[in-house]
Amino acid sequence: MQLSDHLEAYDEDLKQVVIRISEVTKKISRGFASRQGVSDSSNIYGEQQLTMDKWADELLIAELRPSGLVKSFASEEQPDVLTFKSSTDIGVTVDPLDGSSLIGVNLAVGTIVGIYRGSVLSPGSEMVGAMYVLYGPLTTLNYCLGDGVHEFVLNDHGEFILQEQNVMIGGSKIYAPGALRRDYLPAHREFIETLEEEGYKLRYSGSFVADVHQILHKGGVFTYPAYQGREQGKLRLLFEVNPMGYIVTHAGGAASNGEQNVLTLKPLSVSQRVPVYIGGKKEIELVENLMKGE
Repeated sequence: MQLSDHLEAYDEDLKQVVIRISEVTKKISRGFASRQGVSDSSNIYGEQQLTMDKWADELLIAELRPSGLVKSFASEEQPDVLTFKSSTDIGVTVDPLDGSSLIGVNLAVGTIVGIYRGSVLSPGSEMVGAMYVLYGPLTTLNYCLGDGVHEFVLNDHGEFILQEQNVMIGGSKIYAPGALRRDYLPAHREFIETLEEEGYKLRYSGSFVADVHQILHKGGVFTYPAYQGREQGKLRLLFEVNPMGYIVTHAGGAASNGEQNVLTLKPLSVSQRVPVYIGGKKEIELVENLMKGE
């Protein structure tokens, strides 16, 4: 079954947003070989943009701005929320190319998208959908519009074909830990040591979308915690944490900042960062109990 057929039951505007973005990701998947290197600009976080980062962002804007499907658009590569002419109330957040620093060593990277009706500066619990595309040995697309998580693979004919319907998080013991161990805060250190004592295997690539994709399929937990020198965390609530947390939650998992469900947090700005734990409910319950001192 093709992606467009699988989306048939959803509202037409939501369906078209997912399809339009999926078409852009096909172009992105073909663009890696000819767009290596860095650009001459930086994003709002002071990070030098790679050529692919900037190009992917421009592609998404060029596709969505004239579509009439999206009213507001927030990108990790843009300083402000953009407003497009549209008759809909759909807002979209994008990380055009998550993990792009790994492109030079040919590791998996991805595009992450959150979908809202109304303001994108709303809690993740108010999202109406999310999707991500992973560019690895295969190009895969996972989407959720509130009714299960569904995975598609890009075939040789340039079509996204259903690979797995109603994906549910696995039960394996895997952990993907960000930040340097020397900088761990006490409760997080205890959490990691508990996982290691219970036989969890470390699997971490440095690409958030790729690591969470693995956790989604195999189980366990991804974490980029608060740590010494960055007590507010590293990952962006709007562009990374909320969309992936939404997807994993709808697949039977959970997402937390260590104290509460991240999807309940109201973003204070487009650039807000948060600590994050995404994975199985058991692992999330464990870390929240440790953070509470239980």
